[in-house]
Amino acid sequence: MRFAMRDDGTMTDVAPGETGESTTARRHVHSEFDAGTLAAAKAGRAVSVCIPARNEAGTIGPIVHTVVSQLTLQGGGVDLVDEVIVIDDGSTDATANEAESAGARVVRGATPSGGKGQAMRVGLEASSGEIVAFVDGDVANFEAHFVTGLLGPLLTDDDVTVVKGFYRRPLHDAPDGGGRVTELMARPVIDLLFPALSIIEQPLAGETAAPRWVFDKCPPADGYAVEIALLIDVASRFGVETIAQVDLGVRVHRNRPLDQLRPQATEILAASLARSLLANGS
Repeated sequence: MRFAMRDDGTMTDVAPGETGESTTARRHVHSEFDAGTLAAAKAGRAVSVCIPARNEAGTIGPIVHTVVSQLTLQGGGVDLVDEVIVIDDGSTDATANEAESAGARVVRGATPSGGKGQAMRVGLEASSGEIVAFVDGDVANFEAHFVTGLLGPLLTDDDVTVVKGFYRRPLHDAPDGGGRVTELMARPVIDLLFPALSIIEQPLAGETAAPRWVFDKCPPADGYAVEIALLIDVASRFGVETIAQVDLGVRVHRNRPLDQLRPQATEILAASLARSLLANGS
């Protein structure tokens, strides 16, 4: 049985042959949002950028430096971001030192290698902003628009609950082909169980932002299921039409070997099935 979101945010059965998809999608391009304009649109709201990271010493420093130097007053940039927090999730390399040297506040994960969702919950507890943006710590071509793109819809549209980034993902030397778990697990699960979410380009994107009150009502799930679980929970509670997407261009990061992707796929499937059963009253 498949489910779609009604206008009131609850689930309804979708008969075979019906798409159940919403025709409403808040879609943007990162170039729509200027850092200085967004800083003025904050209107007194504090913004936190949180970066879960495990063994990302090679990339975390430039990411933090970009955010601090361009988007914070203390770093000489605009007054858009109020704090940058790196959640060190059991790193055994110099991730924490690199992050601190670049200007972030580093907090430890709840347990060694506790998982991405757990690290995000630690970030929420450690941060103070009314708006919280999460970005990944392994992006090799990170630029400030990864943050401004996420914050833009939230600071300019009060009806947005969550912003998800989307992008092209190179795989090794090919211009596309990244996002294997997305294509082989997340999209089929969405197509079968939550077709209203089929409009989401990158359901597993680590670039996610929301007001704190949304995270309070839809707390991050454990592990790698955190991204898809948040989308399902938000769409069920507030409606898929409240989710915004921003084109962030190209995202270059470390591509993991195929055998390391199975645990991610398993967690995504388990969380999705649990939510489907709950929606069906099982």
